[in-house]
Amino acid sequence: MKFKSILLISILITITACMNSPKETITVFETSQSGNQLTQLSNFNSELTPSLVQLDFEKKFQTISGFGGAFTEASAHLLNQMSPMTRTEILEAYFSRKGANYSLTRTHMNSCDFSLSNYSYTPVKGDKSLEHFSIDEDRQDLIPMIKGALETSEDGFRLFASPWTAAPWMKDNNQWVGGKLLPEYYDTWALFFLKYTDAYKAEGIDIWGFTIENEPHGNGENWESMHFSPYEMTNFVQNFLGPKLKADGKGDLVLLGYDQNREGIKEWVDVMYKDQASSKYFDGTAIHWYESTYDYFPEALQYAHQKAPNKYLIQTEACIDSQVPVWKDDKWYWKKEATDWGYDWREENKKHLHPKYAPANRYARDIIGCLNNWVDGWVDWNMVLDRQGGPNWFKNWCVAPVIVDPKTDEVYYTPLYYIMAHFSKYIRPGAEVISAESSDTDLMVAAAKNPDGSTAVVIFNEGMEPKFFELKTAMTTKQILISPQAIQTIVITN
Repeated sequence: MKFKSILLISILITITACMNSPKETITVFETSQSGNQLTQLSNFNSELTPSLVQLDFEKKFQTISGFGGAFTEASAHLLNQMSPMTRTEILEAYFSRKGANYSLTRTHMNSCDFSLSNYSYTPVKGDKSLEHFSIDEDRQDLIPMIKGALETSEDGFRLFASPWTAAPWMKDNNQWVGGKLLPEYYDTWALFFLKYTDAYKAEGIDIWGFTIENEPHGNGENWESMHFSPYEMTNFVQNFLGPKLKADGKGDLVLLGYDQNREGIKEWVDVMYKDQASSKYFDGTAIHWYESTYDYFPEALQYAHQKAPNKYLIQTEACIDSQVPVWKDDKWYWKKEATDWGYDWREENKKHLHPKYAPANRYARDIIGCLNNWVDGWVDWNMVLDRQGGPNWFKNWCVAPVIVDPKTDEVYYTPLYYIMAHFSKYIRPGAEVISAESSDTDLMVAAAKNPDGSTAVVIFNEGMEPKFFELKTAMTTKQILISPQAIQTIVITN
């Protein structure tokens, strides 16, 4: 009788535990070449033998900083040409919870190629104390766009800023393009960052941090640029910018070094993080993706992480460059027809890195590849461009996730917008990347557990055939079918 009582109690405990244990809900969203746009799916019948996608919540990696895009004068100018209703629609598409809910953003300090002209906040030659510093150039377009986004966002977002160049009078070539910052202006240029932070604060805009210089190797001497070597940038941060920010009570501002293509990251992190003194003021490393249309350079990313495992590693710029946007033709974005600058202009021994590619595939592959190699933030370039891929004073045409026609007040949400939303909407700041492994090597997968307890699993099928897989967690097993040429985000909630 005693044994039977114990057995009965055990059964009751088990039943009660099962009744009280949280049940997982799995929701699947898909964007595909066939026409799905963050479409919720529920029917996964298939005669295919499923592969296995397995999550391991015990294996944790980097903490997510966020996903988003850049505020540029070009994008802001276009928004101001749209009707108030359309402008609101676009801001909600990017920043509201029902939209992509961007959480990490960038903007430029002084002008860049996606400005309407060359300009500086410090136009007065020899003004070392920056008494004439002014952000008036940003007041018509750029600042209203950022403030509109802040008003739209329920969750808020981080904003970091990047200079393309100092004013020509501070440089050894006295030009907007190329040249180096003169040593006698290092202190002035450090002061520039403080002035900028205070000026934007006065507008109600908090700056989260900075990249020290956009593309310090230059850009082929085409548009605004200012060159730094790894040693020069480290010296500037270590002995000028970092101490000045700290002395002014702004030591919590994030400073990201480098800010150019991943392939060259090794020589930079070796200098930036050489010792405690050199690394003291660097909070992380910024990278771009233009070195290849398919390779995300996992070895370089792993090296950068190992060099500075407790610092940020953020993708700060990516876009479909050297390309006029294709208007309202979703299928083009899934075809391998796009080319980039390297397709024509790269050295012969590196042209293999720049074949024709499908823009949608490039975004999905790169972001998942980055997440699986310690990158904690991923920021796209212009949020909005016109049908020409501008405006751009240099005529450096590019593609943005959202394309507009101000003459007709039309908006085209390209597949790139929906692919970005697969990450930004469902993987939130503070999420921890966890182990996600697929037995099918043709399926790319990444996963992260959010602060609210939900888990987002992103699956990418680049192939031309559907794939059937079994998603397995510690509590749940679910069979899911993914379309050919498709990306899915699977949200797991208790």
